[in-house]
Amino acid sequence: MAMTHPIHIIGGGLAGSEAAWQIAQSGHPVVIHEMRPVRGTEAHQSQDLAELVCSNSFRSDDANGNAVGLLHQEMRTLGSLILRAGDAHQVPAGGALAVDREGFARAVTAALEDHPLVTIAREEIDGLPPAEWGRVIVATGPLTSPALAQAIRGLTGSEALAFFDAIAPIVHRESIDMGKAWFQSRYDKVGPGGTGADYINCPMDRAQYDAFIQALIGGDKIAFKEWEASTPYFDGCLPIEVMAERGPETLRHGPMKPVGLTNPHDPTVKACAIVQLRQDNALGTLYNMVGFQTKLTYAEQVRVFRTIPGLENAEFARLGGLHRNTYLDSPRLLDATLRLKAEPRLRFAGQITGCEGYVESAATGLVAGLFAVAEIEGRTLPPLPATTALGALIGHITGGHIGVEEAGSPRSFQPMNVNFGLFPPLTEAIKGEEGRRLRGPEKAVAKKRALTDRARADLAGWTGSWAPARVAAE
Repeated sequence: MAMTHPIHIIGGGLAGSEAAWQIAQSGHPVVIHEMRPVRGTEAHQSQDLAELVCSNSFRSDDANGNAVGLLHQEMRTLGSLILRAGDAHQVPAGGALAVDREGFARAVTAALEDHPLVTIAREEIDGLPPAEWGRVIVATGPLTSPALAQAIRGLTGSEALAFFDAIAPIVHRESIDMGKAWFQSRYDKVGPGGTGADYINCPMDRAQYDAFIQALIGGDKIAFKEWEASTPYFDGCLPIEVMAERGPETLRHGPMKPVGLTNPHDPTVKACAIVQLRQDNALGTLYNMVGFQTKLTYAEQVRVFRTIPGLENAEFARLGGLHRNTYLDSPRLLDATLRLKAEPRLRFAGQITGCEGYVESAATGLVAGLFAVAEIEGRTLPPLPATTALGALIGHITGGHIGVEEAGSPRSFQPMNVNFGLFPPLTEAIKGEEGRRLRGPEKAVAKKRALTDRARADLAGWTGSWAPARVAAE
């Protein structure tokens, strides 16, 4: 039976949309407060819920060998709307789950608009939600309304931390010279909806690469504003020119690494570096430049990126940019169920909690929704097993951070993608057939499989302890 008073969710991004879906699917009314289009942001271009603004990739879909792929699987098990829409609108991307961004956002929006227990209010919440709202989930993302962010800071007595999040350029497919570029996934890997030839590759020789690095370093950049001067970058989303400044070989070992690729136009010559472009829409007319988020001015982006072989005549559907990403000192401010310790009626989800990545953001929304449902039904949800991807991610956000260095100096909480380093170690040694000791790559593969097998078993036990009927139905 539905409760009389709805749960209010501030923010209609991936986390807010997922939280709303979990609550509504559990039979409780929910109101999503989304400020677009009443108030726009520096990064969004539409008024759809769950709009993807940086990339169209949900990263690896390998549930046996990659932590984010395991997270995909766990979210599917729990009836995730975001993964359902992602699967329905996937585009080829090797071993990754990439989606048609517009189709994906429209699907999420339609699902929530059509749900009888969901109300969408297009309005900006410019302060703390009123007490009469009762339970609230704040899922305002990296572009939280300044007024709301200020109100949260006033409530917690803490300045929010911040880092930069960056947007990569998007190129029209027809403007790429396929006489120089070619289609291939690294190591010809076939992923969901893919063929093993899902990326467009543009090769550089040593002279071209060295000139490119110098152009990146010397190119005109957008000037920092006063409030940006002391804001650190997040290493998982560095502007390409910042990577270049860290050393001339950095990009060759990062987004421009040439391994696992062979140029069919000149198969005997090994490229010094390779720029990859990934399909951005279902029609295959747009491709985004992988890892090419930037703070170069628009004019410099066009000039510098057209020096890349195959992109000499590139036409850009969108150029790169940067925006600030604001998040809480969550290990200190939030409890284990993502509630604000200073005011427990407020629960937080998404990138504002200090997680990084589309999938991780949606995952925290899913968990926040489940916690909220249990709370209003008077149940105590068992803690998520730390051995699962969901549990490892929530554990890092709410308590896994080390606050003080051994020497006693302060250590700031930093955003984190889900990764196997957040999982508790295995308690038994990994061995091969007949107890054979494993080494090198074989051991690494076996260890990941053991971690994911353990996670699946523990998640099954957790869901079976409180919601077997719902999970089975979905």
